[in-house]
Order: sequence, then structure tokens, then C-alpha cells
Amino acid sequence: MINTLTKNAQEISLVTLGSDPITIEEFVAVARYRARIEFSAEYDGRVRRSRTLIEKFLQENRLIYGVTTGFGDNVTEVIAPEDAEALQRNIVLSHAVSVGQPLPEEIVRGVQLMMLVGLGQGFSGISIGTLALIRDLLNHNITPYVPGDGSVGYLAVEAHMAMVLIGEGRVWVAGEVVSSADGLRAANLEPVALGCKEGLCLTNGTHSVTAIAVLTAYDAVRAATVSDLIAAMSLEALKGTIKAFDPRLHAMKKHPEQQAVAANVRKVLAGSAETEARADYRVQDTYSLRGIPQIHGAAKRAIKDAVAVIRDELHSVGDNPVIIPEGQDGTALMGANFDSTFAGLQSDLLSMAMTVIAKVSERRTDRMLNSAFSELPAFLAPNPGLNNGYMIAQYTAAALYMEMKALSLPASIDSVPTSANQEDPVSNAYLAAMQAYTAAGKLRYVLAIELMCAVQASELGDGLASSPVVQAIQAAIRKEVPTAVSDRFFGDDIERIERLLFDGQILRIVEENVGELAF
Repeated sequence: MINTLTKNAQEISLVTLGSDPITIEEFVAVARYRARIEFSAEYDGRVRRSRTLIEKFLQENRLIYGVTTGFGDNVTEVIAPEDAEALQRNIVLSHAVSVGQPLPEEIVRGVQLMMLVGLGQGFSGISIGTLALIRDLLNHNITPYVPGDGSVGYLAVEAHMAMVLIGEGRVWVAGEVVSSADGLRAANLEPVALGCKEGLCLTNGTHSVTAIAVLTAYDAVRAATVSDLIAAMSLEALKGTIKAFDPRLHAMKKHPEQQAVAANVRKVLAGSAETEARADYRVQDTYSLRGIPQIHGAAKRAIKDAVAVIRDELHSVGDNPVIIPEGQDGTALMGANFDSTFAGLQSDLLSMAMTVIAKVSERRTDRMLNSAFSELPAFLAPNPGLNNGYMIAQYTAAALYMEMKALSLPASIDSVPTSANQEDPVSNAYLAAMQAYTAAGKLRYVLAIELMCAVQASELGDGLASSPVVQAIQAAIRKEVPTAVSDRFFGDDIERIERLLFDGQILRIVEENVGELAF
């Protein structure tokens, strides 16, 4: 679709974990759209080899954190081999202490998938049977019930998911919450007995933060892409001058993203009689119109940078300890690969970049509704006075933007020591990732409101023809949402436009008419 992401996740029905790194689109296909998962022979083999090593270490009673030792102040207390399984079960049960409302299904599925991706690289010592059960839960659409509050970056929410594997906790099955034992039984699945290190594997690491960040990165790219299209439609509806998008102007700034946004707007408005007629209508437009390439371009650069780092984290091993094969033997290395600062910092960056897009989108919405500036009926109501038009829709956009501003306060800079000061900083990356994920959902509605207003504004204009691609988009919108001749329940209209905007239909119209939009 675009050069940052190449495929629509909805088009993927099967993902094989093996030699090729999983893509962001494949990840979203499994987490959000329930694509099936399978393991390749290579995946199976490397997991089994790693498991053989960790069992060898246990029999030799090597001193390995979380395998033959306790935690925190007990890190040097040696655990007898016969107690190894009890230790892993205790890790899972004692760590399952997150609270509050359950996480959305796609986040839980994403974290489970991240366990398969990270632990399946062959450096963690987990058994193939445990990973196969996670795979089967995903393929049977059995989703652990996971309270979503109270994580500093790992452990608590993951432990709720791990409980399901041992037959404890609760799961969602066909929209109902049942015991894990009942959910497994209904799908003819059996719980596992966790072996040495497995409880630690399942609760430790960057799984939750990375999974949430991947989902957000996908949404941020798609939102930033359609934001150029919507901005172009607002520019046309507000009689903006295309001269502000001249490639010679943007060549002066050495930012390819800015140049790409300007090119996208020119592409969308090519053939617009309205735009051609208004080239010299004003000396220059308001900032929110003439600054589209600079503002969107800067946000896109930030998103692009964040996606690159999050993709690297997706393909990394975020476990501790890691098991390194060395011939017929190997070694366990203890460190801090469980730290999620990479994904946390980029989640903070995504929040800020998406909020910048919302900031300027809301301003364009307001300008279309304000008859003092738009040269259109007040609030885009054909018969203002009796009708309020889209007045309160702008309130919603403004509120969403303010909520996004609050979510953009960086979380990854904060810390409270834990584990008796053994973990004297924490990444706080879970909060950063959840804030970005929430902000992405709000941005979708800010952009949907702008698009709703741009289509209505175009129809209330002076009758000059829009560009072919804009006309095609208007037609698609009007199949679902009729012209607002008088007041009605506009909340449903916003919901319908948001679905059209983000299920891929609108971008397909663009691509069919003018090709891909650059990112």
C-alpha cells in the first residue's frame, strides 16, 4: 500500500512463523483479524534445541536466574531441581495481579503472538508444547481474560495469560467469560505443566509493550496516510490555493516527507475545477491549510522513525536470561533484554506525532464550520438557525484532541523502583504503549469528523467540479451517509465514516484513481 507498510492486514489469512521475520501487517492480521498461525519445521527445531539445553542446565544445577534461583533478594538462593516446576507455577500465579477492566481482545491476542514470535526464536528454553498451546488458543479464538491496569512494563498482565495455559484463570469464548478449564475443554485442548524457566519466559520480557506498539504503529501509518487525502479535500472545500504545494517551494526544505505530502495533495486534487479556479483567490491561506505539508510531513517522519524501531523490537529477543547454544553445550546470559524502553520511547513519539495530526485536523474542521471564514453556511447547515448542523461535531473533535494532548505526556521518562530496589528503574513502557494505542483510536474519529465536514462543505460550495478522486470518495461516503439537509443523529454518521476510512475502502478508491499515496 505504502512504502512503510506494504499490505493491508485484512488481506492476510495465514501466518507461518519460521525463517522469515514476521511483518507488522502479518502481526496485525493475527491480532486483529484472526488470521491463523502455524509453525514451520525450522521454528519447531530451534525451539526444541533450546529446550534441550535448558533441561541440561537444570540437571547440572547451574546457577541461572529464575531457573535454579529465586528472585529479588532471593536471587542467589538455589532452587532444587525437583522444585523447578513448582517455582514456575508460583511465578505465574503470584504475578497475575493486574487489575481493572479487561484488555481488548486484539491486545491480548497480540501479546500471545508476541510470545510466539520472541520465545520461538530459540534462545529462551521454552517447550514447543507450551508454544503450541498458545498457537491453538489463537486459532480457536479463545482469549484470556486479562485485567489491563497495573503494569510497569511486564509481568502482571502476561501472568494472567500464562495462567490459562495451566488451566487457571478465565477466558473469553464466543463473547462469554468462562473458566480456563472449561474453555480449554470445549476446544479439546489440554493445559500444560510448566517446566523449568517457562513461567519466567511467559511473564518476563517485552511482549506486552511490543505487541501494543506494533498495533499502534500500524494504525498510525494508516491514519497519517489518509490525513493527507482528507486535508486535500478540506483545502478544496475552503477555496485554498494549490500554489502553497508547488514542488519548488518544498524542495527548499530537505525533508522528503514534506515533499511527499505536497505531492499527495497535488495528486488528489489533480483535475479539480474548484482548485484551478482558486489558484489566485488569496495571497496565502490560513496556516492550517498552507502548512499541511510541513505539519503532516513532520508527523510522518516521527511515525516512520518510530515504526522502524518498533519493527526492530518485534524481531528481537526480549527475554532474560537468554540461552546461547555453543556446539553441544551452551550458556545462559543474564542481562536486561526484558527492558522495553525502545518500544516505550517510540510509543511516546507516536502519541505526539498523532496528536500533531489531530491538532491541525481539528483546526480545518473548525474553519469549515465557521461561516466568518468558510464562505459557507454556518456549521454547514443548509438551513441554519432551526438546524445546528455539525456544530457539536467540532466540540467532539476538540475534546478528542485535548484528550490526545493529555495522552502525549511522555510516560517512558517516569519510574518507581520495584522488587526491593533490584529493579531500581522501570521502563514504564506499558503506560506509554497504552497511551499511544488509545490516542490512535481517538485520531481515527478526529479525521472522520474532518472528512464528514469536507464532503458536506464541498456540496454547499459554488458548484465547481471537484477532482475525479474526490468525487469518487464523496460518492462512496454518500452511499453510507446522506447529505445533512437537516439535523439528525450525526453520531452514527461519524461511526460509519470512521469504518469506511479505516477498513481500506477509501484508500482503495484513491489507488484506483491516482495510484498509491507516498508516505
